[in-house]
Amino acid sequence: MTLLLNLLLISMPLSADSPTSAPIAWSFSAAVIEGDLVEIRMDARIEAGWHIYALQLPRDDGPLPTVVRIATGKDHEVRSVAQEPTPVEEMDPNFGMLVRHHSGGPRFSIPIVRLSASAFELQGEVEYMMCNDKTCLPPVAVPFQLTIPASSK
Repeated sequence: MTLLLNLLLISMPLSADSPTSAPIAWSFSAAVIEGDLVEIRMDARIEAGWHIYALQLPRDDGPLPTVVRIATGKDHEVRSVAQEPTPVEEMDPNFGMLVRHHSGGPRFSIPIVRLSASAFELQGEVEYMMCNDKTCLPPVAVPFQLTIPASSK
């Protein structure tokens, strides 16, 4: 009987509230904008009812903002801060405060300047926090790597 009870208790966490997939999927790409200017794109696909927070929040005592990081390298230089679509601004029931967030399919981007005509690897990560109207998930950092092709010049 004790063995059966222990097996039941061990298996419960595996089946109780164990999501089969995260409520978000990311894709990463690079596009030449003009000359040596390359835009790094981070596209999120967020399940209905969920949201991630904007790059800048009105206060820092609530949820964590989304953060985009691009690793430094000899082949490129980051030229400005990350960009985002206009976020929704509303009261968040989880934090009881005004926040800015994105749902659906937001695209974050950051421009870099190519310093080399050769192809190179670019590494970065997006760190974000997800919530719905009842709960929040712990912050997650998603690393990515892109091959930036050789310049066509």
